Amino acid sequence: MKYEILKLLARNAKYTNEELAVMLNIDEKEVAEDIKQLEKDGLLRGYKAVVDWEKLDEAYVSAIVELNVVPKAGLGFEEVAEKIMKYNEVESVYLMSGVYDLNVVVKGKTLRDIAWFVAKELATIDSVTSTTTHFVMRRYKELDVDLVTFDKDDRGQLFV
Repeated sequence: MKYEILKLLARNAKYTNEELAVMLNIDEKEVAEDIKQLEKDGLLRGYKAVVDWEKLDEAYVSAIVELNVVPKAGLGFEEVAEKIMKYNEVESVYLMSGVYDLNVVVKGKTLRDIAWFVAKELATIDSVTSTTTHFVMRRYKELDVDLVTFDKDDRGQLFV
């Protein structure tokens, strides 16, 4: 039952224990106990709102930065990941397989702010050997939440 609670809370962290109990057909007390245990076990690490930043009048830019890193003996990628995580500009850090090592999602007020952050902070970390920055142009879905409602075309579908 805990897995089902996690799936529902990942979709909408505002569900009350009462709502979860109804959806799962269990007692509200059981939901509360399960959530408390999930938090204690570290499976539920926090609750977060998904914000559609594009709807604000204030500037907001995000980018995905690919980092190639030389891991340190005995520490692997952990030391550099821990350092990168501490920057306020950093939203997420992932260890990747493939052509680059770390995927870093960063935010800033302008493209220039992000470019400066990458050049002056990330690129200058000792074990970082290269960076590639991809600016996010539009978010369609984030954390399982649709951010865009597509208008249906009333002309019908064209078949070729």
